[in-house]
Amino acid sequence: MAECITSLQNKYIKLAAALKQKKYREETGLFAVEGVRLVEEAARSHYRVDTCLYVPKALEQKRVQDILNRFKNSGTRVLAVSNEAYHKVTDTQEPQGIMALVEKFQPDISDLLASEKLPLLLVLDHLQDPGNVGSAIRSADAAGCTGVILSRGCADLYAGKTVRSTMGSLFHLPVLENVDLPAFLAVCKNNRINIMITTLSDARVYFHVDFTRPVAIVFGNEGNGVTASLLPEADERLYIPLKGKAESLNVTAAASVILYEAVRQRQYMG
Repeated sequence: MAECITSLQNKYIKLAAALKQKKYREETGLFAVEGVRLVEEAARSHYRVDTCLYVPKALEQKRVQDILNRFKNSGTRVLAVSNEAYHKVTDTQEPQGIMALVEKFQPDISDLLASEKLPLLLVLDHLQDPGNVGSAIRSADAAGCTGVILSRGCADLYAGKTVRSTMGSLFHLPVLENVDLPAFLAVCKNNRINIMITTLSDARVYFHVDFTRPVAIVFGNEGNGVTASLLPEADERLYIPLKGKAESLNVTAAASVILYEAVRQRQYMG
């Protein structure tokens, strides 16, 4: 059995613990992924895994054994740590005893536009809740989006809650963070991608909108909606009609509804 790290002052323990803070994620270019499923997804993805930490008891699971073998074969640093040391680095209430320290990856806008698939882009404008950002990425993955764009001012893509909320979808499709939205929307126009903005102002019901074209769909901040200065950039303005007494839908629910209308039109009509 590999030597087990017990010291809380070990440099890798200190590094993993520091990644709970955005400052250190930015300084190191790393973020932490916890749990068997998420670490599996990271291992299978194009992201580079720098280090894997695990507690010996986790080896009772064959999935963990397979993950560690994959990492060892790919040159990833694999370290056994004590329960006490793992407790220092974990960011979850019920840790599964395995964590990966992963290098951040920022695709280029050209990567999204070069896709052979008909563009279906989810654009998030100043979403501040990490859970909403993560869940929206998961919905985009489920709907087959070709990419997700996070504006400047969105919740940190690599915060623990955001990563967990993606349920692995972070590793399945291109996600761009800290994007200048006016500049991005200009690129969309230059590439004949239709800009659709969700708003109640001078908008059409979403199921009357044609999603069979290349589209980028913009959803706004939980409280204030899409930034007003972006509205003139819209080729289409759309909204979801509400029939009960609720004043609004959660932004992730709204994104799911509209994205699946795009799926319906593209794959199940005609």
